[in-house]
Amino acid sequence: MPTLTWSTKTQTDSVQAEIIPDSVVFPQGNGYPATRPENRLILGDNLAVMSALIPEFQGGIDLIYADPPFFTNRRYPARVGRGEDSRRPQDWELVEGYPDHWPDIESYLDMLYPRLNLMYQLLSPSGTLYLHLDWHANHYARLLLDEIFGPDRLLNEIVWVYHGPSPIRSAFNRKHDIILSYTKSSNYTFNVDAVRQPYNPNTIKTFESSPKAGFGKVPNLKRGKVPEDWWYFPVVARLHNERTGYPTQKPEALMERIILASSNPGDLVADFFCGSGTTPSVAARLDRRFIANDGNWRAVHTTRARLAELPGPPFRLLRETKAQIPFVQDLKNKSMLDVSRDSQEYKDIPHWKLTLNATKRDEIDYWEADPAWDGKEFHSAAQNIRPKKKGRISSQIIIPTGPHDHPVCTRFVFVNGEQTNFIVKETQL
Repeated sequence: MPTLTWSTKTQTDSVQAEIIPDSVVFPQGNGYPATRPENRLILGDNLAVMSALIPEFQGGIDLIYADPPFFTNRRYPARVGRGEDSRRPQDWELVEGYPDHWPDIESYLDMLYPRLNLMYQLLSPSGTLYLHLDWHANHYARLLLDEIFGPDRLLNEIVWVYHGPSPIRSAFNRKHDIILSYTKSSNYTFNVDAVRQPYNPNTIKTFESSPKAGFGKVPNLKRGKVPEDWWYFPVVARLHNERTGYPTQKPEALMERIILASSNPGDLVADFFCGSGTTPSVAARLDRRFIANDGNWRAVHTTRARLAELPGPPFRLLRETKAQIPFVQDLKNKSMLDVSRDSQEYKDIPHWKLTLNATKRDEIDYWEADPAWDGKEFHSAAQNIRPKKKGRISSQIIIPTGPHDHPVCTRFVFVNGEQTNFIVKETQL
C-alpha cells in the first residue's frame, strides 16, 4: 500500500514526561473522602501526556475519540461572558481559546502523526479510534491511519452533517465533517442494538400498506434500524443547554452514539484533545471510565467545571510537569470569605458554611473547598460554578468539618482564567 511521506516525517512517537497530581474533585460531594477516583483530567501537551501514560495504559484503552485541530489556519476565541445577546457576537466577552494555525501542511502532519501512533499503542486489542476532521486534512489522515492500523481496519468513514449560516457564495456550503473509525483488530466492540433508531414514519406506512414493499424483506419495525454512516446532529450553537462558550464544541448526541456503539459500561474512554469536555461528560453519564486531556488550561478548566456540575463520579485533575496552571498569590491578605458553623448539622454531619464576599462574586467563574487541606493534593468536597447564561455564582458552600490539624482551603478560578488558593485561618473556624 502507498504511504504518505514528507520531508520532516519521523517515527518518533514518544517523549520523556511525568504527570503529577493537582486535585481530586468530588462533584457535589459524591464519594468524599474515601473514594479513590479512576477518572483523570490532565493538563499538558498530549504527546507528553500519552507518552507518560504508556507504562500504565498501553493496550488498555477501549475507545479513543480524537478531535484535533482541523488545519483551518484560524485562531478560535473562547466566550467567557454570560447572558450576552447571542445575535450580537461583536458584544461578546472573548479570550483566546486555541490556535489552529500552521506554517504548512508538513508542520500539521508533524503534530498529528506521532500522536496517532501513540493512540494506537494505547488502544486495547478490541479498541476503536474515532478521528474527527473535515475537508482540510481528513484525506491526509486516512493515509496515516491506513499506515498505522492497516487499510483493512477501516470500520467506517462517517459523515456528520449539520445546518448553519455560511459566508460562502462561490461554492456549495461546506456543512459536514468526516469521522474516520479504525479498529485495532477484527475482534472489536460494536453494540448494534444500543444505537438503533426508529424507522421513518413514511417507511412504516409503506410496509403497512403493501406486502411487496422491501422486495419481500420485512424489517423489524419495532426494533428500529442501524444508523447509516451519515449522521445529522445539530451543532452546539443551536443547543443552548449544552453551550460552554469553548470553541468548536461537539454535541453530546454525537458522542453518545460513538460511546454506546464502541464501548461497554465500565470500559475506559479517552479523549486527548478534550476541549470543552463533551467526551468525559457523556462517558461519565453512560457509566464509562475516562481519561481526558488538553494542552490548553482554559479547556481543562471548562471540562473540570462541566464535570463538577454532574452528579457523577469523582475524578483527579493532574498535569504534565511542563504544563502550568496560571496561579496568582496576591489575594491571601484580602477578605474573601465569611465562615460560620451552623447549629444544625448538614446531612447528619458537622459542617462549615463558607460565604463568599459579595464584592468578589462577579470576578469568579468557579470556586471549591477542601475541608482538610494537606498542602499537596487539593480535595474538592464542594463546588460552585458560574451559571452558563444569566445569574451570579452562588455565594455559599457547605462542607463537612475536617480534622483540626488541617486547615480549610478554598480555591478560586477567576473569569480571566487565573486561579488562587485561599486558606481560612484557624481563628475564623
